[in-house]
Amino acid sequence: MTQPDAALAAVRAPARDDRPSSDQAGGDQAGGDQAGASTRERILDVALDLFTDQGFDATSMREIAEQLHISKPAIYYHFASKEEILMALHMRLHEFGKAALARLTGQTVTLQIWGSLLDDLLDQMLAQRKIFLMHERNQAALEKLHRKDHDDDHNDIQQRFREALADPSLPLRDRVRMACSLGAVFGGLFMAGDAFGDVSSAELGSLVRDAVRDVVADSSA
Repeated sequence: MTQPDAALAAVRAPARDDRPSSDQAGGDQAGGDQAGASTRERILDVALDLFTDQGFDATSMREIAEQLHISKPAIYYHFASKEEILMALHMRLHEFGKAALARLTGQTVTLQIWGSLLDDLLDQMLAQRKIFLMHERNQAALEKLHRKDHDDDHNDIQQRFREALADPSLPLRDRVRMACSLGAVFGGLFMAGDAFGDVSSAELGSLVRDAVRDVVADSSA
């Protein structure tokens, strides 16, 4: 889903000797990060707020730097372009899927295990709820991006989830319920966009959990 690689390459990062030292770039190694996070993560957090509130196209690298009280070269030390910042934010979404897949490794999946997995996944997604809102509000910019490692990562996550859902050792009824419950989580937090923007994370999380429990409930129990 991304911009041609040539377009990304055309956005030139500053020459190597123009880039700041580690102290100028935010003091990653010198303890200059008061919040304890790396400068790179602070850049992403500020960009997330700006891209969500005013849009990717309306946000400049200078604005990001000013919010952080650092220079533009300090931004370019970590990211060659604004598009790379957007891609890095999008890649945070993949971490949700990877963590869930790690829990599936080496065990037989049941509806109970699947429900527990989705509960953890929901906690992670609610904690990063703004990423989904940013994604919804900047779809046009995201669709212009392209990077092979992103596409490969995305396809791998999808394929591994499909393999879990296609496991013939599980009853078909259970596998269908697992697929539908996964849709309930992503539908409630991602595909709904701004529809629930005025609902608190605590309330929305509780309602989504209710929906998941309804889907995976074993009516024969």
